Amino acid sequence: MHKLAQITVAEVLVLLNEHNLLLESQFSSSSHRFDQIAYNSKLVTDNCLFFCKGNFKPAYLDDAQKNGATAYMSEKAYRNAAIPGFIVTNIQKAMSLVSAAFFGFPQDKLPTIAYTGTKGKTTSAYFTKAILDQTYDRRVALSSTINTVVGLTSKDVVKSNLTTPESLDLFTNMHQAVENGMSHLVMEVSSQAYKKNRVYGLHYDVGVFLNISPDHIGRNEHPTFADYLHCKEQLLVNSNICILNADGTHLTDIFYAAKTTTQPENIFIYGRASKNQETDFPVDIEYRSLADSLTENQIQITAKTEKAKALKIDGVYKIGIPGDYNEGNAVAAAITSALMGAKPTEIEYGLANTTVPGRMEIYQTKTHGTVYVDYAHNYGSLHSVLDFLKKQAPTGKVTVITGSTGDKGIDRREGLGKAIDESADQAYLTTDDPATEDPKQIAKEIADHIDTSRVATTYIPDRKTAITKAVTESQKGDLVVVAGKGHDPYQKINGKNVPYEGDAAIVKNLVKGL
Repeated sequence: MHKLAQITVAEVLVLLNEHNLLLESQFSSSSHRFDQIAYNSKLVTDNCLFFCKGNFKPAYLDDAQKNGATAYMSEKAYRNAAIPGFIVTNIQKAMSLVSAAFFGFPQDKLPTIAYTGTKGKTTSAYFTKAILDQTYDRRVALSSTINTVVGLTSKDVVKSNLTTPESLDLFTNMHQAVENGMSHLVMEVSSQAYKKNRVYGLHYDVGVFLNISPDHIGRNEHPTFADYLHCKEQLLVNSNICILNADGTHLTDIFYAAKTTTQPENIFIYGRASKNQETDFPVDIEYRSLADSLTENQIQITAKTEKAKALKIDGVYKIGIPGDYNEGNAVAAAITSALMGAKPTEIEYGLANTTVPGRMEIYQTKTHGTVYVDYAHNYGSLHSVLDFLKKQAPTGKVTVITGSTGDKGIDRREGLGKAIDESADQAYLTTDDPATEDPKQIAKEIADHIDTSRVATTYIPDRKTAITKAVTESQKGDLVVVAGKGHDPYQKINGKNVPYEGDAAIVKNLVKGL
């Protein structure tokens, strides 16, 4: 039965007071009921509570009032307001709490697995969904960097704008998933989601910390690595069961963050058997690689502790996506799925049959190189892809086409340059969501970290031209890696989403022509 989403002034006041967020209430009656909530003035309809957030202009409030807003919520009172307001200390926290309540706390009806990490979140989320879709008849919702899935029909699958959406959008999606009869949710949670309070008040059944390496540090993002790590650790503080990867760095710090709110018996640590983990913590689940090539990826999982043995996931598993760096992601998915009731046969099928749009998509040509489209956009992910491919084809020339985003992830430029310098023979630097920056300057900052006497480096501003040149000039046995955008249908330029064909579509058409 469809639940009508509503909230009263009294209910809003209770929430705000509970969390010490209320500065002032301008309401004479607490019985008024809102039928809609929105932060985009264009979407406001009758009897709406309007949130004044972000880079806000008073003109947006004028629009909201014209469109039917009957109240607003803000960190300051506006003179142009003809409607009463809730004045709060933190609009992002308040919007998250009110959104959850407005939709009847959908998280209580949707067991949730959440992933955080510098790399691997999307692949792990897709592995988990593929497994649990077997267990729960495809009724598993997804909130990922690539797609948002809230139901079983094609209209219930939409392209994502953010790794973790704004709180109001997230709770809207969760509510829709509940209404559509979805039984579980698998989601990615970015450090920015905590930095900007997009998931304030949200609790997860299972939280997974995959890894951390410097990223998202710079203007508009995290001021320091310590801040980045702290924000990522908040996922564990807000999870009932925590899964930690022993192969990564800062395990002691991460373990104690988990332990602040989670009993040790509900913390699971997994790691590669060949690694000598420098840790005081016993590994609960070990995995080892049995086959690791472009055509075959197989691992063995072994439980080492009693609580891990209770999951009953020991065995050999094929992984449908190449790359040794995907093995840990597969293990994380096996553990979380088992905790949610998946049987070994369902885990086996899911891992073997996962596909992730824009992740290690392989395009073979007859007389030219093999082309890989991958979403890799920082040092960790690009290094992993290039290092793996170089080992698979040590004699072939490796060409990379990439760029880096403008106005954010400034530190990525150095990382991309280093990854190219370590494993590539040729690089075409090009445009990738430059925002307000000059893509040529971004390319120069990447090139500053490449030894251009050894790695032939060229700047080609038009991304399609760069991809076309790299693919058509490649020879048999060469490897061409198109990194960064995957299936993304836009370039973000000067505040606009400029339509873009997508790396995968461009490569597919090129290969067809060849």
